[in-house]
Amino acid sequence: MTDTPSRGPGSSRRPKKTDMMSEEERNAYHAQKMAKKKAAREKILATKTEERGLLIVHTGKGKGKSTAAFGMVFRAIGHGFKVGIVQFVKGKWGTGERDVLERFSDQVTIKAMGEGFTWDTQDRARDIAAARAAWQEARRMIADESYRMVLLDELNICLRYDYLDLDEVVQTLKTKPRDTHVIVTGRNAREELIEIADLVTEMTQVKHPFRAGVKAQPGIEF
Repeated sequence: MTDTPSRGPGSSRRPKKTDMMSEEERNAYHAQKMAKKKAAREKILATKTEERGLLIVHTGKGKGKSTAAFGMVFRAIGHGFKVGIVQFVKGKWGTGERDVLERFSDQVTIKAMGEGFTWDTQDRARDIAAARAAWQEARRMIADESYRMVLLDELNICLRYDYLDLDEVVQTLKTKPRDTHVIVTGRNAREELIEIADLVTEMTQVKHPFRAGVKAQPGIEF
């Protein structure tokens, strides 16, 4: 006979169905449960037949927006896709991902056109000029259907500060080639952009080493 697991003072856990089962019974129950999940999953997947390029937005205060986007870039490279990358802010300093991507120059075009963060330049006119030059390059890549994926890294920052015409950006992204994936990163994504996106992920900051006095480090931040 199997004893009922004890519940200590203050415990709110209710006994599970499997608590009274033998190991053999648990295994059989698990197999049955997973078979039902698989059948339900396959039924859902059977209805998902469309394949097209997506507009993807990574935003939020948490770390990892560009990191996740570059993960998609590396995945696309693995599938043999041609990828275009425009960096709207990061341009003055070297990054590990840029060094790696240079080894795939036959598949990847990367344009680091930023002048650094606005507090670095302290020159609004210069920031606007850099953002507009980067946007023209981005538009060219998006219009070129040989690119299967285009990453617009930190575009959201330029939109937040009104360095670019929001309506023009939204219209360009809405009318992109059907099979082209476009990824936009940066904090404070505009609602108009979120509205037209197919996939939006908000990174939430729970804990960050910077608050404990740890500086940005190679392999982690750049």
